[in-house]
Amino acid sequence: MTSATTDAEALHELVSEVQRGSRPAADALVREHDTWVRSVIYGVTGRTDLVDDIAQQVWTRAWQRLDSLRDPQRLRSWLYAIARNAAVDAGQARKRQPSLGLDDLGGHVGDGRARNPLRTALGDELRRTLLRAVEALPAIYREPFVLRHLEDWSYARIGELLSLPIDTVETRLVRARRLLREMLAGKVEP
Repeated sequence: MTSATTDAEALHELVSEVQRGSRPAADALVREHDTWVRSVIYGVTGRTDLVDDIAQQVWTRAWQRLDSLRDPQRLRSWLYAIARNAAVDAGQARKRQPSLGLDDLGGHVGDGRARNPLRTALGDELRRTLLRAVEALPAIYREPFVLRHLEDWSYARIGELLSLPIDTVETRLVRARRLLREMLAGKVEP
């Protein structure tokens, strides 16, 4: 039996347990998928201050609709659709207002640990600058950027979830990186 087969069987069993009402299985499912769900929300909204509220909505919707998930292998795609739709429904993808809180989305962007106060201050400022620049990206570039660079998803996986050809994913990532470089160099205002 391959590792992929074992993982698929474990996921199927976990989803089945959650569908039967198992609280420990539901907690395990959230622990396993919450970080990337939050990254999807951030990728769509560009607003760290909204991630917690929208994530709560996503998990509420997921529990309400879990019986509709027929193929546990499609769980990530199914959750992605719920997360993306919840973020868009919040109306924030169009309203691109500056973020009120620049927390670090589960430790993905800078972990806040440093050896001395100066390094801590510089690290915090760099993290805030990077987050502001990522938040300023247009949603069509921000979403694949966050999935690729914060969640380490492959181009193929991003393309599948965004319903885009791999070439388009690659183009959007190249443009996102270029825009970030320009913003960080001061050529473009975030």
